[in-house]
Amino acid sequence: MNEPQARDLVEAHIATIPDFPEPGILFRDLTPVFADGPAFHTLSESLTAPFDGEFDVLAGLEARGFLLAAAASALCGKGVLTVRKAGKLPRPVLREEYALEYGTAALEVHEGELPPGTRVLIVDDVLATGGTVAASVRLIERAGWHVAGVSVAVELADLGGRAALAREFGDGLRVYNLLRY
Repeated sequence: MNEPQARDLVEAHIATIPDFPEPGILFRDLTPVFADGPAFHTLSESLTAPFDGEFDVLAGLEARGFLLAAAASALCGKGVLTVRKAGKLPRPVLREEYALEYGTAALEVHEGELPPGTRVLIVDDVLATGGTVAASVRLIERAGWHVAGVSVAVELADLGGRAALAREFGDGLRVYNLLRY
């Protein structure tokens, strides 16, 4: 399926919820996409297509990124690295803290999970302000792996995530979105 057809199919299944989680917010709910086999398959294929041959493993960001990375990895025959919220992994970890609107959070990966130099494609559902993705990029680089790019289902352009990533990592970080609002 070509990219415009993929966009149309996936977008037709996204539910837009006004005033969630607070007044004035338009929430883009991907769960109807996950529930529809053809739409989910198309989304999963679309996330890896722009990076074909450029990555060794997909990194799914907790939690919806796990679903997307797992589905995409099954389609392309690559492994999945889970980038978890703090305190969820049982073996020694590398940790990266990042700022939230009110406070901080942290992401973790198992130390030595992949060989040095492994090319990692970061996969998530939404790129908003870029904080979670930026923390993931820093974490993967600190682990000795190479970030092949970032692929998301939806980019919320008004929140500036792409610009924030470019400020921190330069223009060399490839960022792909299937849909942009």
